[in-house]
Amino acid sequence: MSSPAPLVVLVGPPGAGKSAVGPLLADRLGVEFRDTDAEVGAAAGKPVSDIFIENGEEAFRELERSAVSTALGALRGRGGVLALGSGAVLDAGVQSLLDGLPDRGGLEGSSPRASTVVYLSAGFGTVARRIGLDRPRVVVPGNPRGRLRAMLDERDAIYQRLAGVTVPTDDLDPDEVADQIAAEITRK
Repeated sequence: MSSPAPLVVLVGPPGAGKSAVGPLLADRLGVEFRDTDAEVGAAAGKPVSDIFIENGEEAFRELERSAVSTALGALRGRGGVLALGSGAVLDAGVQSLLDGLPDRGGLEGSSPRASTVVYLSAGFGTVARRIGLDRPRVVVPGNPRGRLRAMLDERDAIYQRLAGVTVPTDDLDPDEVADQIAAEITRK
């Protein structure tokens, strides 16, 4: 009798690799991959950035909470990999959903079917480079790099609290990250 497949939820800042690592990890584990940003965009019929601009962050967060709940409900019984948008963890409802995962505290010493939240961490320089804020730009009002740093600082503690496993992605490519997570999950 085979063990049920694991349920893995990927969290982390923009550019940490959730959307790139997720499908690779799902393939290694033989499970489905879902991405809440893609699901929110599909449900709304427009890109996530347009939802923010046209409907506001509150409307986006409501759609996102629903997408997380639906995806977790679908994957809970059969396993899977779910990538959350970087800000999803700010929502108390999403935090409650993640806190309610069985064996959420980590995989070490638990069964291979355990659920866990994996924090793909990345430093400010890595995130800035991966999302394109490392190049000289025409002066834009506001301070995009300063806002990015504040956002990363605000979210880091939440990511750490929710995660059972943390994988620094700064010096790894997506295949290496997926291999590391898969090895952690399948370790007996």
